[in-house]
Amino acid sequence: MRRRTRVIRIFSKEASCLRLIRALAVETHEGWLEDSRYLNMEYWREHCKQALRQAA
Repeated sequence: MRRRTRVIRIFSKEASCLRLIRALAVETHEGWLEDSRYLNMEYWREHCKQALRQAA
């Protein structure tokens, strides 16, 4: 927020400030959704199943 507001300095209306905050929140949320893809829990579940089968 600080980086973006330094460029703008003054918001003409409260609504313009809220639009900026919403846009940044959406961008951050999308980034979190994409970043969490690197960890696929299905592989971990299969590994645990195989470990249990070998132990039995």
